[in-house]
Order: sequence, then C-alpha cells, then structure tokens
Amino acid sequence: MTTRTLYLIACAAPPARRLHVPVRAAQAAGWDVCVILTPSAYRWLSEDTEGEIEALTELTGHPVRWQYKLPLQPDVLPAPDAILVAPLTNNTLAKWATAISDTLALGLITEGIGLGLPIIALPHFNDAQAAHPAVAGHIAFLREAGVTVLLGEDGFVPHKPKHGDLDAYPWQAAIGALPA
Repeated sequence: MTTRTLYLIACAAPPARRLHVPVRAAQAAGWDVCVILTPSAYRWLSEDTEGEIEALTELTGHPVRWQYKLPLQPDVLPAPDAILVAPLTNNTLAKWATAISDTLALGLITEGIGLGLPIIALPHFNDAQAAHPAVAGHIAFLREAGVTVLLGEDGFVPHKPKHGDLDAYPWQAAIGALPA
C-alpha cells in the first residue's frame, strides 16, 4: 500500500490545542500526517502549551513547520497528497481567498489550489465574524476553486462570541471528507 501524505494546517483558534485528535484519526485512516502551523498557532502551542510541539513531532514523526525555509535548505516534509486546513480562522480565510502568501501555511494552501490538490477546510469562528459581508464571498470563491469548505450543518456551525464548545468541533467531519 502506498502511503499518502496529509498536510494538517492549523490556525490560531481553540481547536488547535487538540491537534492530536485529527492527527490520530487521519493516521488511523492511512495518512502520513505533517503538521504546519500559522505563526500565531505556533506561538499558542509553543508558549501556552508545554511540550505540545515536541509531542506533535513525536506523534507524526515529522518536524512541525511554521515558517518558510531558506532557499538552499532542503524540504524536510514529503510532498502532500491532500491538505486539511483546520481550524481555519477568519483571518486566514480572507488572506487565502485573496491569494496572500505571507506565511508558510498560506503559501502551501494557496499553491495547493493551483496544484489541484484535494483541500478540505474546517472553519472555526463565531457567528459575528461569519456575518461580515466578505466572509460568504470568500467561502464561495474557495468552493468555486475546488476547496471543500465544511461550514454549516455538515461541518462547523459558528457559535456566539465567547461561547464556543471545544468538544463539539467536528474533527471527524473533516477526516471523513478526505479522499479515500
């Protein structure tokens, strides 16, 4: 059996503190998982959660990446066969939909569209953020570009500000949406 590589790209939202959940679920589904964080998510996990970066490195067998490498440095991760962006914040959504690639995470997901990779996005933001007029357009744009955005009944349902339920984040919906 050929090993398939999944890039799990996480933004700074509360579910990022539980990345072991989707990593283990994807591994059980046959994926070799590599974790890439936005700079803010890296800061959350390295400063607020003792040993989390090291634990993810041990769990995946790959270094956790969060910044671009230098041009002459070798790639330390295998190429992806699919990408899961979860949790996807409103900030990253807006930048991604407008092709801004100022972080490694954004560069990979922006490029992933052009490469035709299967990309699943599982948002995490509150209903006040979701109500901003630009959000629906960004989601529609990414869906039109081929990204599976799990927002609504079959994915993430935005919550009232400061009333998110970390245990209710639908990791399994994202894992279930990955290519077989």
